[in-house]
Amino acid sequence: MASRGASSFFGSLFLARLADQVLLILVPLVVYQQTRNVGWSGLAFMLETLPRYLMFPLFGILCDRVSPVKLLRISQRSRAIISLVGIACFMTWGGLGWLIGLSAVCGVLTGQGFVAREVVLPQAFPEQPYQQVASSAQLADQLGMVLGPLLAAGLLKWWNWQGGFMVASAIFLLADLSAGRWLRYSQRSGWQPNEREPWGQALLRAFALVWRLPGLPRLVAQAAAINLLLGGVLATSAALVTGFYLRSEASYATLQAWAAAVTVVTLLLIARVSVPQRLLGILSYFSIMAGGLLAALSPTYLGYWLGYLLITGFDKSYSIYMRSERQQVIPAGDFGKVTGAMILFNNLSQPLAGALVGLVHSMAQTRSLLLGMALFMGAVGVLSFWGRRQGRVNPASQRC
Repeated sequence: MASRGASSFFGSLFLARLADQVLLILVPLVVYQQTRNVGWSGLAFMLETLPRYLMFPLFGILCDRVSPVKLLRISQRSRAIISLVGIACFMTWGGLGWLIGLSAVCGVLTGQGFVAREVVLPQAFPEQPYQQVASSAQLADQLGMVLGPLLAAGLLKWWNWQGGFMVASAIFLLADLSAGRWLRYSQRSGWQPNEREPWGQALLRAFALVWRLPGLPRLVAQAAAINLLLGGVLATSAALVTGFYLRSEASYATLQAWAAAVTVVTLLLIARVSVPQRLLGILSYFSIMAGGLLAALSPTYLGYWLGYLLITGFDKSYSIYMRSERQQVIPAGDFGKVTGAMILFNNLSQPLAGALVGLVHSMAQTRSLLLGMALFMGAVGVLSFWGRRQGRVNPASQRC
């Protein structure tokens, strides 16, 4: 891929994620500072994240009707403007409603940008293997997720939170400028909108295609099983590290840093080394499952540490495999709506994991729950990968 165009495109993804993470950290923190009530802070966080999941199918339909590049840039520009408007309204009239409203609107726009990016990726660099393009995009995303909280912490240390919002706004604008620079170097052909079917009909069609298109139910089942285990591990890691293994809070923070580093290294390797697609999927999936077993069963912190790194390190590589698989199956005219519906189905198991964790009352029960999630994931993986192989061996099964 052309170096200028590639650096501009992935730079735009990185900057947008960086600014998004700054807001994701700042808004709940500022709300807590203003109220000293963790409930309000939790409400702000929920309103910033929940719309992303609920609106994904609708954003997918929108990406089939409007140019996804245009939607991506609208998302970046709008978040830049709203960040400034929200802080200006708060400073002028006061009240938490402005900040919580900013959280909700930015959450919706982030979801729009995410789905638009997923639709753009297969078209961005058609001359390159999609696996490498997706890996580079995931790497840019991961770097933004790692550096965003660090930038937010630095801004709060050396400046005030109002300055943090202005910096986030400026970064969103830089992301949009970078996307515009990519378009100048891009050789993409003109985008053609899909047939304008009614929204309700398009939504039902998206859900139906997820279950009808070959391979997509298998991918949804696998991703949901991974997210169930991942959600359980993320919800319990702080308690297990500090409560069961009796490590310090600094050890928990170090574990998160190691997880981010391993993820980045994994994505760099995938971006530079050609791995057969099916092998990447099987290796990633069962490495995550092995990590879950280690995290659930290990009597030592070293075993838990290794398990945690396996889970977080291979989660993103499985995501690349899943993207590569679905972009080969979904028709171009339906790519947005089906991708949006898949994202919703893939992530519903994470809230379920949090609810299940809320039912346990001891460390022993917590580890048993993680063990059950890992075993369930393993069963789903064996059945789905084995079933796919059987389908290939017996072509008649494809007609069913």
